[in-house]
Amino acid sequence: MYIDAAGFHYADYPTVLAYIQDQYRTIYGQDVYLEADSQDGQWIAAQALMIYDMMQMAASVYTSFSPLTAIGDALSRNVQINGISRRVATYSTADLRIIGTHGTQILNGVAEDSAGIKWRLPATVTIPSGGEITVTATAEPIGAITAGANTINKIATPTLGWQSVNNLSAATVGVAVESDGELRIRQAQSTMIPSQTVMDGITGAVQSLAGVTRARGYQNSANTTDANGIPAHNIAIVAEGGTTQSIADVIARKKPPGIPTYGTTSATTYDQQGVPNIINFYRPTVATISIEVSITAGIGYVASMIDDIKAALVAYIATLKIGDDIYLTKLFVPANLLNQVSVQTFDVTQIRIKKNSGSWVTSNITLAFNEVASTAASNITVIAS
Repeated sequence: MYIDAAGFHYADYPTVLAYIQDQYRTIYGQDVYLEADSQDGQWIAAQALMIYDMMQMAASVYTSFSPLTAIGDALSRNVQINGISRRVATYSTADLRIIGTHGTQILNGVAEDSAGIKWRLPATVTIPSGGEITVTATAEPIGAITAGANTINKIATPTLGWQSVNNLSAATVGVAVESDGELRIRQAQSTMIPSQTVMDGITGAVQSLAGVTRARGYQNSANTTDANGIPAHNIAIVAEGGTTQSIADVIARKKPPGIPTYGTTSATTYDQQGVPNIINFYRPTVATISIEVSITAGIGYVASMIDDIKAALVAYIATLKIGDDIYLTKLFVPANLLNQVSVQTFDVTQIRIKKNSGSWVTSNITLAFNEVASTAASNITVIAS
C-alpha cells in the first residue's frame, strides 16, 4: 500500500496471495506444495484474505475524507463542513376538500386514493356551517408518493355526517432519504454560497435551506423580456420545498440591491432598518412523465426484471434538475440496467414517453424553465415479448 500524487494504491487479492506464497517457499523450500487442496495452501489463503480486507478498509478510510468519494455515514459527516446535512425522508401531502353535515367531527379520519394509498387527515376535523372544509392530509407511507388531482376520493374511515372527500389539485410529493449522489450534488451547490457569481450564490443559499430539495436560478440581463418570460434585468429563482418565507428571506439577503425578482410566489421581507421588500420567486410545476418500454426477452430473463427497469427509470428521472428536458436516448441507459448481471438477458427495442396527459412520442420532451420532471413506477409500463 502507498499514497502518491495519483491517490491511494493497494494490491489485489491474487497479488497478495502470490507474495505470501513466495515468502513461504523462501523459508520452507521451492518444492513445498501450496495448492488450494493443501492445509498450508488454505492457511496462506486465509492470511492473504485478511491482509487484502485490511487494505480495502484502509482504502475506504482514505476515500472517506472527500465528499467526492465518501459514502454513507462518512459522506453525511463530510457535508456538515459546508453547513448542510443529509435530507431525511418526508411524507407527501395533499389538500382534501371534505364535504358533510355541519358540526360533524371526524376523528383520526383516513381517505384513500385510486391506488389504494391511505391519506391521514388531521386528528380532529370539524365540518363548519358551510358544509365543507379543506384540510391537509398526509400519506401513510413515507417518501415520494404521488397522487394526481381528483384521485383521493374514497372515505376509508366512514363517519356519520362525512359525505365525500376529494383533492382538487395534485399532491405535494415527499422525498425519500437523500442518496449519496444527490447529497454530493447539493454539497457542490452549497460551496457556491460565498462565490463571486451572484446567481450561483443565491441558488446555493436557497438550496441549503431546510426542506428545499431542488433549486435553480435564472437571470435576464437583456433590455427586453427573454424567452422564459422573465422581464428585463430581473432574476427568477425556482425552488422546490422549503417555506415561502425562508426562501424569500435568503433571496433578499443575497441579491444585489435594486435588482427586481420575478415569479408567481411572493413574500414580504424586511431589511435591518425594517423596510419592507416584496420578493418574488417560482414554485416548480410538476410534469408527470409516463414511460413505455418495449423489450425483447432473452435467455435468463425473468419477469421480476420489469420492477428493476421501473426502479432504474424512476431513479434517473429523480436526478434531473428543475427545467431539465427529457432526452429520449438517455432513458435507454437506465432501462437497459447497465452494470447489472441482467443486462444481457433482454434488449430494449423502443421507448415512448409522454408528459402529463399528452400524446406518446418517440422524441425528446421539452420542459419549461420552471417545470420539474417526476415519475413513479405506476407511470411506467414495460412490454416484454
